[in-house]
Amino acid sequence: MRKIIVSEFITLDGVIQAPGGAEEDTEGGFPYGGWTWSYWDDAIWEKLSAVIGKGESILLGRKTWEIHGTAFEPMADDDPNEPGFNKMSKYVVSNTLTSADAWRNSTLISGDVIEQIRELKAGDGGDILVDGSSVLVHALVENDLVDEFNLMVYPIVLGSGKKLFPEGTRVNMRLVESTPVSTGVVVTHYVVDHPA
Repeated sequence: MRKIIVSEFITLDGVIQAPGGAEEDTEGGFPYGGWTWSYWDDAIWEKLSAVIGKGESILLGRKTWEIHGTAFEPMADDDPNEPGFNKMSKYVVSNTLTSADAWRNSTLISGDVIEQIRELKAGDGGDILVDGSSVLVHALVENDLVDEFNLMVYPIVLGSGKKLFPEGTRVNMRLVESTPVSTGVVVTHYVVDHPA
């Protein structure tokens, strides 16, 4: 069985919304987009690159897939700024898209997405990565489909924004690794203890 591994930039109060830029996701009037940049450290990229390097596929919600696709589709596979997503099989979860042609190697998942993701996970192949995609991550957590979390925990509290974990859902995890970097970010790796 394949593992689903979620990687997120996250604040101390659990916010994952718009870490990369002011216009990335302003839903709900979110005014803090780009909150990660003042804490950047090359060690974060090294850890994230190692996670990406282990993935065979990436599973994304529509908004994150569109943001990533716009950024990475124009890049050549050997571009040093392309983290390895272009060569991966990509799955975009959406009931509004009619095509996944905007980003190479992409497949659309719609309809009963949880059942299709279960089938994808049960199939042959390597790890399936997820990042961003707050709505999708909530559905995955609620259906006990996530196996590991790689969380880059930033020393900031925003007070509002989309959260990583859905309200009212319990998730038991074991800490496998924790690495602080010079800017105060702590890069963590957790394994989910699935209910028996």
